[in-house]
Amino acid sequence: MKYSVVIPAYNEQEVLPLSYQRLKAVMDTLGDDYELIFVNDGSRDGTLDLLKEMAAKDGHVRVISFSRNFGHQEAVSAGMAHASGQAVIIIDCDLQDPPELIPDMVKKWEAGADIVYGLRVRREGETVFKKLTAWAYYRILRALGGQYIPANTGDFRLIDRKVCDTLNAMPERNRFLRGMAAWSGFKAEPIEFVREERAAGQTKYSLKKMLKLAGDGIASFSNRPLKAPMAIGIALTVLAFVYLVLAAVFAGIGIWDIVHVLFALVFCFIGALFISLGIFGLYLGRIYDEVKGRPIYIIDEKINF
Repeated sequence: MKYSVVIPAYNEQEVLPLSYQRLKAVMDTLGDDYELIFVNDGSRDGTLDLLKEMAAKDGHVRVISFSRNFGHQEAVSAGMAHASGQAVIIIDCDLQDPPELIPDMVKKWEAGADIVYGLRVRREGETVFKKLTAWAYYRILRALGGQYIPANTGDFRLIDRKVCDTLNAMPERNRFLRGMAAWSGFKAEPIEFVREERAAGQTKYSLKKMLKLAGDGIASFSNRPLKAPMAIGIALTVLAFVYLVLAAVFAGIGIWDIVHVLFALVFCFIGALFISLGIFGLYLGRIYDEVKGRPIYIIDEKINF
């Protein structure tokens, strides 16, 4: 039996030593072979130097280093592509997801679950804005057709070898791995936990990156936004026509009042048009990325493989 732990890292020199110690302590208790696959996502601090030191001292440590920063989902994808274990565990470096939960995940996997995902029952150290947007996002995603994607989850999970192979075979470049795993349909079991504050350092997930990931999730698993502009256009046209008829016939509104209303409606239509163009651009940009066929990451160096 062998376990693979995939740990993406981007500018994590403050938390990396503690993360390694806790992961190693947990994996040693399992009594089976394992590998810790750290993916350096183009860090600009001392993350890579620390990883090289760890790899030189510990044969369990594997290091993949990107040529530049490609992103969290790409780093996890690279780790999964190089994982050789019968079970693959995905966990972030910041220790907000507790490594000590891994043995419980393994038990559920051994009991027959193909995917064991962390379900956040509480989120410590996060702003009200972050909690509110996370709550709203998953409900919007479900309303748009992603009912099978569980809410209040991240990428912290254990997946069976066959699930890992399935995800590796999926060719899309704008990857939303938690959605892809749920879409695959394999037997999944949750495991509840309290998400802690970062053990050290600052979050590297900016608002821009969160919005991109949210857009990838929606665009990858629902085409309903593409249909929304037509419904909005029809509704606005009908409302405008009904209002003008009622205003002219029953309310006795003069011609200049109607002109003012028309101007307001024109601006409303223009706003709806630009929203529609933005939605189309969201999908078109992802089609453009797929057509180019470029690799989703470039590896500069590999250690202990």
